[in-house]
Amino acid sequence: MMIIHGLRNAAATYAASAPAASKQKPLDSFGLTEARTASAQLTLSEQARSLAASDSSNSQARLEAIRAKPEAARTADDIDHLQKTGGLVNTMAKLSPSEKKLYDELVAQGNTEAVRGMNLLALSRMGSGDVTLPDGRTFDPNKTEVTPQNIRQLFSQMFVSTDGEDARSFEALASYLDSQQSQTVA
Repeated sequence: MMIIHGLRNAAATYAASAPAASKQKPLDSFGLTEARTASAQLTLSEQARSLAASDSSNSQARLEAIRAKPEAARTADDIDHLQKTGGLVNTMAKLSPSEKKLYDELVAQGNTEAVRGMNLLALSRMGSGDVTLPDGRTFDPNKTEVTPQNIRQLFSQMFVSTDGEDARSFEALASYLDSQQSQTVA
C-alpha cells in the first residue's frame, strides 16, 4: 500500500519505503556529488520525440505561449502539451474528455484549489489496478467516476499533507461538483 504524503514530500515518502540498508548510506555513497557535476542525459518518451520532430517553430511558439501564461490559467490541453513535450509523466492523459472540460471550467473560474484537486486526482491514476486505502477499502482510480462522494471517500484518502492543503483541494473540487449537481436539479 502506498499513500502519497503531499507532493513536496515525495522524496521523503520514497526514502521511508526504501529498504533499511539503503537508509544507512551517507549521501555521497549515492553519487550525488558526482551527479551534480556530470552532464545530464535525458531519455525522452516517444510522444516527446514525435512532438520535437514535428514543426518545431509552431511547437516552440506554442510552448512559449503556454509558459507565458500564469500557472493558474493553463488549461488541460496546455498541461498535456507541456508534459508531452517535456517527456514528463502525462497525468492529463488519465483524464477523460469530460474531466478535461471540468478542469478547464475550474481554470476559467479561477478555482485554483479545485484545479489542484483535479491534478491530484489525475496523479492518482498514474498507477494501475486497485489501491488499498488506510481503512482497508480498495478501489481502482482509473475506473472510478469523479463524483463528490468518490472524491471525499476515495480519492482524497490517497493523499495526506501535514498542512491540510490536499484535503482542502479535494473538498473544493467536491464542493464545486455538488454545486453543479444542485444547479442541474434546480
